[in-house]
Formats: sequence, C-alpha cells, structure tokens
Amino acid sequence: MRLNPAQHLRLPRGSLLRTLRNPTTRAAVLRRVSHAACASLLCAAAAVLPAQAQNYPAKAVRVVVPFPAGGPTDVVTRIIAPRLSEALGQPVVIDNRGGAGGAIGTELVAKSPPDGYTVLAGTIGGLAVSPTLNPKLGYDTLRDLAPITQLVNVSYIVTLHPSVPAKSMRELLALAKARPGKLNYGSAGAGTGPHLAGELLNMMVGVKLVHVPYKGSAPAQTALLAGEVDLNFENTLLVLPHIQSGRLRPLAATGTTRQKLLPDLPTVAEAGVPGFSASGWYGMMAPVAVPKDIIGKLNAAVTRALRSPDVADRLNKLAAEPAPGTPEQFSAFLRSEIGKWANVVKAANMKAD
Repeated sequence: MRLNPAQHLRLPRGSLLRTLRNPTTRAAVLRRVSHAACASLLCAAAAVLPAQAQNYPAKAVRVVVPFPAGGPTDVVTRIIAPRLSEALGQPVVIDNRGGAGGAIGTELVAKSPPDGYTVLAGTIGGLAVSPTLNPKLGYDTLRDLAPITQLVNVSYIVTLHPSVPAKSMRELLALAKARPGKLNYGSAGAGTGPHLAGELLNMMVGVKLVHVPYKGSAPAQTALLAGEVDLNFENTLLVLPHIQSGRLRPLAATGTTRQKLLPDLPTVAEAGVPGFSASGWYGMMAPVAVPKDIIGKLNAAVTRALRSPDVADRLNKLAAEPAPGTPEQFSAFLRSEIGKWANVVKAANMKAD
C-alpha cells in the first residue's frame, strides 16, 4: 500500500523535505506513518485469516513430540497420526524435539507461526509442571499456547531393577528409609510426570529417592534396564514388555485404580501410601494466535482419530485411555493441573535440574 504523508497524515505546513529535516516533526511523521502502516497490515490480515481457515489444511501438518522417538508420547502420537491424516486430508509429519523435560519442543511450538501447520503433542510435564518448576522458561502455557484437545490419560508403574532387594512397595519404602539418599530413580526429565510421581512419594512418606533426569522416557528406561538407576515411575506401555520378560520387577500402579493390563498389581495407595495418586496425560496444543476456526478443525480431526475403533483399541492395550474433549474443556483441565502440581513443586522445594 502506497502512502502520501503530505496528503493523508496532516503534516505541518511547508515542504515535506523541511519537515523531515526537523527532528521533532520528523519523529511525528514516522510515528504517524508507522501507525497508518500497522493499521493497513491489520486490515489486510483480517481479510486473509478467514480465507486461511476456509482452505485449511492445504499442506502437511507437523506434530512436534517434545521427546525422543520410542518413548510413550512418541508411540501414542504415531498411533493417532495415520487416522489424523485421514481426517485432515493431508500428511501428518512427526517431529521429535526432545530435551528439558519436554520444554524445548513445547517452546518451539509456542513460537511457531500461528497458521495451524505446527502443533504440539504435549505432556503434563511441559504444559502443567515446567512453568512452575522453571520460571525462566521461554513460554507460558496459558499465555502462549491454545488448547486443541486432551489426547489420552496414562498411569505409571513403580518398576525396580532386579538387583534392588525389595519385593513389595512396603519393602521398597523400608529400604529407602534405611538408606536415605542411596536409592535413585530415572525420569524423562525435570518436571515430567514420572519426576513428579517420585517427588510426591518422597513428600508423602518422608523418604529421599534421588532424581536422575534423562532426555526422554526411552533413555530413562534403557538406564533402568542397565542398572544405572534403581527404579522408575514409568508409563505402562514402555515397561510392560520388560515386566513380562522378567527383566524388571513391578511393585505398584500410581493411579487411583488398578490397571486392566496388570489387575493383580496393587496401587501405591493400596500398597502402603494411602491417598497417593499420580497419573499423566497428553494433550494437543497450537500457537495461541491460531484462528478459532482452525482450532475447531483440528479438534474435530483429532477427536475423530481418537474415536476410531482401531486407534482406541491399540491405545487401550497400552494402558492409554483416549480422552478427547472440547478446547474449552481442555483449557479448564490445564488450569486445574497447573494449580495442583504447583503446590507439589513448592512443597517439595523442587528445582529445575
């Protein structure tokens, strides 16, 4: 758009050249030109956005998984992706960006163009815990990200390396009390759900299990199998094959109910810590300025994918319960989770590792 400042911005009398030579009037001109240009750009953007939403999606959609390949978040996202691609009518590309307990990938999405072509498969850690745990994060969940829908709910299993001489949750807690600071547990990183589960147990029982952060659940699981750490609080889908093979020893489930895949395994509450509950979840988010019409299309597509019988069956076999809902429902849930875990972070005096 071409502007004629002398005609449209009501400049002081005299030639434009003399006006621009004067520092005071030059500043006034620049301010007015800037305001006019911004207004023009906003008007143009307002005209373009409805067309973008109407044509969306016109190309592949990237789903950022903020953990390395092979971990629970990656596995769940890859189960959903083919049906999501069908629902959108475009390819869905998985982009693994691990590190900092999910914060690196989450920040990448928060700072991506708000066009709906980059979204996040986020977790309780990066979305609900890290903002409290690390005030220097480069994003704020509620300010910089727009909820699309919750994806799944998951529970963790307290799992030991066979070298640890404990056959039950009570024996583990007795061992931890007898050896304060000597037993350690791995997690997918500081602020992740498994990290919080361990800290909650420390706080409720008065033991000191030492946290060892890794760059994802898969590396943490490898460390446990190698005996580098003593135990993990990990997603069922990751530990189940190793429990069945006898390479790891399960002690308890961290949720409020027993898991369907391991019905004889007690919950932590049943096994000696009344009131204990620590479950995880995954959810899909977009940059905050993505138009609501595009958010609506993404919500409908993800919901359709999660309700596909084959997807729901595969997720349930991995102890991941599909949990689609509206963006508004997920927003309210997020606020509740941020408040809940902020209390644990502060009470346990947790710091970002």
